[in-house]
Amino acid sequence: METAMPKITPFLWFDTQAEDAANLYVSIFPNSRITSVSRYAREAPGAAAGQVMTVTFEIDGQKVTALNAGPMFKLSEAFSFVIDCDGQDEVDHYWNALTANGGQESQCGWLKDRFGLSRQVTPRQLIEMTTSPDREAAGRAFQAMMGMKKIDIAALRAAFEGG
Repeated sequence: METAMPKITPFLWFDTQAEDAANLYVSIFPNSRITSVSRYAREAPGAAAGQVMTVTFEIDGQKVTALNAGPMFKLSEAFSFVIDCDGQDEVDHYWNALTANGGQESQCGWLKDRFGLSRQVTPRQLIEMTTSPDREAAGRAFQAMMGMKKIDIAALRAAFEGG
């Protein structure tokens, strides 16, 4: 039986770092691998013959393609990946790995890795608290989140419980 091709594949534009980015991402996330690398067959504007053109990889089963196509376009917060986590250990793992070596912390669980790709490191506990039917407690948790960079589940829980 044939596996259906995904209908949507994120396609990320890099200047020259597609292979480095793909290698980093598959080293951080479980069930991830590089599936193919294509190279420029001949010289192209900004690319030498033999230079990596595209890298196709899977991040926990999600197909992604990275393209080396020069500095004309940059990644921005207008596109991000959400990383669903369960617990502070997972939050810390992804946060620390993706902000290392030049990544940037932002607000409310957002970060940029060293290549400029934005992520939202989101523990399920944050979603559970901020969508609680107890709107007062949910509001306190939301307000606590607004003051955070990396999500601190214990601090969210204290705010949620009124502490």
